[in-house]
Amino acid sequence: MDLTTLNRGQLTLLGSAASVMLTMHFTVQLLSQHLFYWKNPKEQKAIIVIILMAPIYAIVSFVGLVDFRGSKPFFMYLDSVKECYEALVIAKFLALMYSYLKISISKNIVPDEIKGREIHHSFPMTLFQPHTVRLNHQNLKLLKYWTWQFVIIRPICSVLMITLQILGTYPSWVSWTFTIILNVSVSLALYSLVIFYHVFAKELEPHKPLAKFLCIKGIVFFCFWQGIVLDGLVALGIIKSHHFWLDVEHIEEAIQNVLVCAEMVVFSVLQQYAYNVAPYSGEADMKMKSSKKNE
Repeated sequence: MDLTTLNRGQLTLLGSAASVMLTMHFTVQLLSQHLFYWKNPKEQKAIIVIILMAPIYAIVSFVGLVDFRGSKPFFMYLDSVKECYEALVIAKFLALMYSYLKISISKNIVPDEIKGREIHHSFPMTLFQPHTVRLNHQNLKLLKYWTWQFVIIRPICSVLMITLQILGTYPSWVSWTFTIILNVSVSLALYSLVIFYHVFAKELEPHKPLAKFLCIKGIVFFCFWQGIVLDGLVALGIIKSHHFWLDVEHIEEAIQNVLVCAEMVVFSVLQQYAYNVAPYSGEADMKMKSSKKNE
């Protein structure tokens, strides 16, 4: 294939396809390692759901790029697939953290050594919660509810948005209302995960929770705010149709999809570190024993 004969649209599609293939390669590589060392199904099932987030985002974005002249409901449906999966990932991440800490809220199992720890809330949560509270079963349950509300709100909003779009009753104020609701919802869910991390940072340290969390937060917030920025650039006329091979109506969706395809390669590589199979393959234990001998 002579790349010099391809136009900008074909080169963009080719580059995006290569990005999707790279994302799939790194994800399947990590997935196969976890399946080979299947030692802790409860934890590794959650990890598999989480690492599949990058290829799902990449594939869905590529589909939207290929059919870039799709209708508004079509693009909204594609976004909903990604965002509903994002809600599932956040829930699974919290479940993974609970598993690491041997916590079971449903069975009222909270280790005695972590009870009574201080939780420090920051603004604007201090408008609804005391600045400092003591950790107990009730507060842990509250953190879980704050995470799970997004898992419920996201699919409900998606169904309503698609239905209104199909019915042709989707004014701009409704769009912004949903944007605000979802932004508040996902921010609350991620806030609860940050609080959870700070409370249990010491116990979670061997499991690299910050790297795991940043992989998820990076995908969620990067894509969300990137879309908001593109909205603004198109509205201000900075991104115009004559800059690209697309008409102005579809520029925003196309640029977003191209960027997501490229970014998921980066996140799939980061997941190789954050969700490494070493804890289940015995490699981590061997390194720990080796370091102790050297001491």
